[in-house]
Amino acid sequence: MAWPGLLSALLLAALSLLTAPSAHAATTICDKFGSTHVSGDTYVVQNDEWGDTIQQCINATDDGFQYTTGYHNLSGGAPAAYPSIYVGCHYGNCSTGSGLPLQVSAFANPTSSVDFTTADGQWDAAYDIWFDSTPNPTGQNDGAELMIWANHAGPPQPFGAKVGTVGFEGAVWDVWYGRQGTSPAWNTVSYVRQQSANAVTVNIRDFTDDMAARGYLSTAWYMTSVQFGFEPWVGGPGLGVNSFSYDPHGTGTGGTGGAGLLSQGHDAWASSSETTDYPASNAVDGNASTRWSSCFCDGQWLNVDLGASHRLSNITLNWEAAYASAFKLQVSDDPAFGTWSDLTTVTNGTGGSVSYSVSGTGRYVRLLEQQRATPYGTSLYELQVYGT
Repeated sequence: MAWPGLLSALLLAALSLLTAPSAHAATTICDKFGSTHVSGDTYVVQNDEWGDTIQQCINATDDGFQYTTGYHNLSGGAPAAYPSIYVGCHYGNCSTGSGLPLQVSAFANPTSSVDFTTADGQWDAAYDIWFDSTPNPTGQNDGAELMIWANHAGPPQPFGAKVGTVGFEGAVWDVWYGRQGTSPAWNTVSYVRQQSANAVTVNIRDFTDDMAARGYLSTAWYMTSVQFGFEPWVGGPGLGVNSFSYDPHGTGTGGTGGAGLLSQGHDAWASSSETTDYPASNAVDGNASTRWSSCFCDGQWLNVDLGASHRLSNITLNWEAAYASAFKLQVSDDPAFGTWSDLTTVTNGTGGSVSYSVSGTGRYVRLLEQQRATPYGTSLYELQVYGT
């Protein structure tokens, strides 16, 4: 990740990449910005220690690396480094045969898989995927940075502020957003997996569809690199990527089938609202600090118009403390729900942020509350519907 105030370090990294000889075999890398090409030039492994001064060393393997030397001990702020493996081009240092750059509008189903080892300390284990308005930038990207946190330890959080929660890829993700840099500036969007994992396969289109729906990504931009590594604040040795792969076409459809977020910003209405401060529209505005809240009674509902009939694959509910313990999610092509299909029935809801895999087709989606968990109304920060 690149953080504010570190453009000079990034420029130094660029110079190092352009001037250092490129190795073509697994090797030990101790130079701060040293790198080596592995797996027949398919991937690049980089040390990328830009936020600390101690010596950091990694051992590159054919499709990963092991962090061997350099125990960081930062008290906060930006991380010490981003030792990583990547495909594509980063500051003019390119792998071969990647199919990158790739315009977002031309995505088929790009996927990546990673298996990694964790260690003590404070760190995140994350993808760092870069987008630019041009296909071949030689320096800092000017479009967006997509981080996908598969795991993390300790208090560090992503750059920016939490703006929402989504469900896809078989998991629930907290969404963070911030804008970094000047000349150029870029959007940083981080998805933090609530259920930590040490091995993941990601359908990149699931994330870019959500970014585009939130206004953080233009489909005219180009994906220039797909990277995975670690951002350590404390510790480092013992972390490692056991295997990494990237497929520009993919073999599946991902957690939401390459689906997009359909509900955000669309018309919504409800059976009741506690006051005018808590309208139905708050549940589809993409803002996790606003909410819909019903009257203090059972049998309340919230409807959202998707604008057209869609095939649905996932619905995420982000509840406030006053949640429903029993409810149904329904779909219909009738705004009055004279006829409908049940997508899922929940009888033991626990609140929080929960994602449901669903299968159904229709234009209108309804949350039908049947039993409240508290004496208050039904209160929902976000209802997010995904589909194609």
